[in-house]
Amino acid sequence: MRLSDEIASHYAQGVERDRLTTWGRLEALRTRELLARFLPPAPAVVLDVGGAEGAYALPLAQAGYAVHLLDPVPAHVEAARAASARQATAPLAGAEVGDARELPFGDGTADAVLLLGPLYHLIEADDRTRALAEAHRVLRPGGQLLAAAISRFASTLDGLRSGMITDPTFEAIVENDLHTGTHHNPDVEGRPEWFTLAYFHHPDELLTEVRHSGFPDAEVLAVEGPCGQATMTIDLDNPTARDTALRAIARVEREPSLLGASPHLMAVATKL
Repeated sequence: MRLSDEIASHYAQGVERDRLTTWGRLEALRTRELLARFLPPAPAVVLDVGGAEGAYALPLAQAGYAVHLLDPVPAHVEAARAASARQATAPLAGAEVGDARELPFGDGTADAVLLLGPLYHLIEADDRTRALAEAHRVLRPGGQLLAAAISRFASTLDGLRSGMITDPTFEAIVENDLHTGTHHNPDVEGRPEWFTLAYFHHPDELLTEVRHSGFPDAEVLAVEGPCGQATMTIDLDNPTARDTALRAIARVEREPSLLGASPHLMAVATKL
């Protein structure tokens, strides 16, 4: 998979490297909570497709899972391999450069597939369908799919929260997001906080894509939920505040009227 110049430039800046430990901490906490809930028990085989530098793969390996990481960015894979070597008693089962649309794994060889990035960097619907079909192919019957997406409304809500919406260029980006679902940053190097080329899903669209790819029981859950835009106001270092927020999000994670307010969505499904 050759990333577009826009996407490659964004990740080459390293602006996403610490996201899950800074302003994306709530996303990380909720994602780990969902993984703990839906993944089969260790030592299941997990394919982390689009796993970047191993933010989720490495802790799963430490928990006893056989984790194979795949990512299209060579620098990400090199970093994941180095981190895996540092946890020598619980390394990754593998870390390779690869494409979500053509997985280098045999039919029915995985207990779970994570797509925690590919669906929002595959702009064309046919490419997303191929990635989901590949996930279905490599899963064993009863295997679990967890596939993340960015909400169609994420840039609108973030723009309002941050004040970026007052910038005419950003407002034009937001308007295009709503009309087409395709997010394009015309100044990816100068304004990396505006993200990069991506596809933003409507919750119903994500559900349809996953169900039509061989997962008829799929459901879509909110990751951060309506709390996503209030991340900076929650003291995640305070166990009481953190756990209360996580319980509140979990209570409304399936509420259709609130799904679009979550910056990230998670499709969860079983291969029947």
